[in-house]
Amino acid sequence: MKGGRRQAPRRSAYAGERPSTRARICKLAERAAARSAEAAASTATLIADESADLRRVELEAQPLDFEKPGPAQHYCVECAKYYETNAALTSHWHSKVHKQRCKQLKEPAYTIEESKHAAGLGRAERKPPTVAAVMEDVVLAT
Repeated sequence: MKGGRRQAPRRSAYAGERPSTRARICKLAERAAARSAEAAASTATLIADESADLRRVELEAQPLDFEKPGPAQHYCVECAKYYETNAALTSHWHSKVHKQRCKQLKEPAYTIEESKHAAGLGRAERKPPTVAAVMEDVVLAT
C-alpha cells in the first residue's frame, strides 16, 4: 500500500457460522425457482392477452364471405354482429346497445358457485342455531 489508508478487514455477511456450500446452493436454487415461477405466470398472462388480441384482429379482418351481411367486412367483436356498411358499424359503436354490452363484458362472469349459492345449495354461511336459541324459541311459542 502506498502511503494511504489501511483497508478495514472484510466482515462476513453471516451473523454466526457461514452456511455450508450445499445450503447456499439450495437457497440459490429456491430463489431461482421462485423467480422462474413468477416469470412463467407473467408470461402466461402475456400470452393470453396476445392470443385475445390476435383473435380480435382475426375477427375484424375476415376474408370475404358473401353469405354474411356486408360480406363479413364490418364486424363488432363485442356484440358478435355483422353490419352492411362501415357507417352502420360506426353508428352501432356509438349506440346505447353497444355501450351496455361493453359494460356487461367488463363485469366478471356469473360462476357456477354463485348460481349454487343463489339456489341455496352452496356452503352455508350462517351457523346452525344453538340449543339455547332453540329453547328460547320454544319458551316464547308456549
